[in-house]
Amino acid sequence: MKIALTLFGMLMIFGSSWAQNSNYDTTYIEKAKDQMILRAYVSRKYTNLDLGESVGLYEPNSGLNLGVGFTFQKFTLNLAAPLGFLNPQRQKDWPQFLDLQAHSYPQNWIIDLFAQFYRGYIISDFMDSGEDYLRRDLRVVKLGLSSSYLFNGEKFSFEAAFHQSEIQKKSAFSPMVGFEVYRVRISGDSLIIPQELDISGNYTQGDFFQIGPSAGFAGTLVFGKGFFLTGAASANLGLGTGKADENKETRVVSLMPGYNLRGFAGYNGKRFSINGSYVFKNLLLSELEGISQEANTGNYRINVVYKIHPGPKLEKTYTKYNPLQILHRIFN
Repeated sequence: MKIALTLFGMLMIFGSSWAQNSNYDTTYIEKAKDQMILRAYVSRKYTNLDLGESVGLYEPNSGLNLGVGFTFQKFTLNLAAPLGFLNPQRQKDWPQFLDLQAHSYPQNWIIDLFAQFYRGYIISDFMDSGEDYLRRDLRVVKLGLSSSYLFNGEKFSFEAAFHQSEIQKKSAFSPMVGFEVYRVRISGDSLIIPQELDISGNYTQGDFFQIGPSAGFAGTLVFGKGFFLTGAASANLGLGTGKADENKETRVVSLMPGYNLRGFAGYNGKRFSINGSYVFKNLLLSELEGISQEANTGNYRINVVYKIHPGPKLEKTYTKYNPLQILHRIFN
């Protein structure tokens, strides 16, 4: 879709059950349970398809999004759209796409969900010709889940860096271990790689699956009064499978490395916050007859945040209709 929707609440449904245990260190983390976090932001989400130097980088027809959102009582909802004045270079009247990314940080956890449905890709300056190679028909579907456990979650808060619903008062660091699983499908109405490149193993439909463990390290540096720099990096090794069909069937099984990077920086105070963030996932797909390919996903954002304390009437009404509270009543 041309309207990009990010529903963090659907991930919070899973994360909130883990977050109930709030044994956090108050010398490191400050929480304000009754605060509502209001935000306006500019962002871009994407999944590129990198087919190596001999082919090039397929980029989706996405762009900068202008959005608004809020966080209250552990539920976050953001809505954004790629407005025309921000994206004069986007192709007009191209197929719609849908990019759902959810990044949640309940205590001791990092959880990412991906449900991306892209159609329409471009290779810029194809073969140094000065012209773009346009593929309205090219489709990429990526579904995935990544979950990592933070060993020092009682002192380290990603919520402070990402949602600004907490404040990191002192610098903290933590190792982490996790698990990831992904499914990627690539298809087109004709061969994926331009036929003029005459590359063996070209295909019209590819199906990839990967599963495996990950490990890494995260940390926050707090300096001045309210200024912070947060980062995390992890590497994974997945058991990957790939299948492609073009008059014949090709199947491969292999071990594939990859990595996750995320960074946050800015100011986070009791009433106001301004910050930037970047989340990146490198997913190396199984080679098919020598064709190397990566499905790389990114999400970068600049936020302006204002924090308020809702009145008792609004808080009571919201609690009644909070999706997390509704689910809690259904399942308990």
